Amino acid sequence: GYCPMIDRRAFVKVSAGAVAVAALDGCRRDRPAWEPGAERKTAESRVAILAAGGYDRPLEATIRTGIELFGLEVRGRRVVLKPNLVEFDPRGVINTNPAVIGATVATFHGLGAREVIVAEGPGHRRDNEYLLTTSGLHDVLRDTGAPYVDLNQDAAKATRLVSRYTEFGELFLPETVLGADLIVSMPKLKTHHWAGITLSLKNMFGIVPGSVYGWPKNPLHWAGIQNSILDINAAISIPRFNIVDGIVGMEGNGPIQGEPRASGVLVFGPDPVAVDATCARLMSIDPWRIWYLEEAARFLGNAGTDEIRLIGESLEPYQQDYSVLESFQHTKVLPAGAQG
Repeated sequence: GYCPMIDRRAFVKVSAGAVAVAALDGCRRDRPAWEPGAERKTAESRVAILAAGGYDRPLEATIRTGIELFGLEVRGRRVVLKPNLVEFDPRGVINTNPAVIGATVATFHGLGAREVIVAEGPGHRRDNEYLLTTSGLHDVLRDTGAPYVDLNQDAAKATRLVSRYTEFGELFLPETVLGADLIVSMPKLKTHHWAGITLSLKNMFGIVPGSVYGWPKNPLHWAGIQNSILDINAAISIPRFNIVDGIVGMEGNGPIQGEPRASGVLVFGPDPVAVDATCARLMSIDPWRIWYLEEAARFLGNAGTDEIRLIGESLEPYQQDYSVLESFQHTKVLPAGAQG
């Protein structure tokens, strides 16, 4: 399989502790790169694909179904929703659609959550007010009464890493995330020019605070984006759930410059690896050819079709041939269930 080799070493001083950070020289195949306590694989993971025809249609019932299918414990819990908020986009393709976020906030409130917070730490733009306003999320937050936390500026706490894909040893993570009872990753269904795909796992890149790691969080890039994705996700031991906005996805030169592709689905599940593997298959991308997803399937979740039970719609009617950049042509498989 593909292995993302790091072609340079970079040492970066971060503000709290002046820690020297070195990039990995390559992939560790000789020994597990995680501690035993980081393992979260189960015998089977369930994923729900639910039809959702458009953002202008009622979404709360669909989202409630997607949550209730998993018997998710919500009442009395502090829920942090982590959407993907990257850049102003007049076509509405880059960011998690505000209609999905608003319906999710309302659904969790309706299920008895004690608090529902929307939180993001954009790596591309520092001006959250601009992003909130131009994306339409500001109006949704106002209408639903959900507070918003800029994770780039949130108080951060050093968190020891339990995997060694980078050489950070620890990462500073926001207290809003660390204090959650449930974290819900809400990515957009998109291809990615460096990671291949950006879904539930890659979306957690945005929790790392820019106030510590700068913009666009260069230490994580220098350590290798795919390596950083693995270390960040392994470090989060808080209960997780994932809701992927695949009503309109992005193909080609994602995550910002790609083209819209209507897939007409929302994808749900507690296992981010299984959700991302299913979403990759929806895009006719082989999850085993996305290096970080293949590696995550060793200890963080399930990616094999024999390990994932679909409990909503069948995959095949919604599978489309998303275009990818030439550097990721090796990940493509034929649509309509050609990949096992």
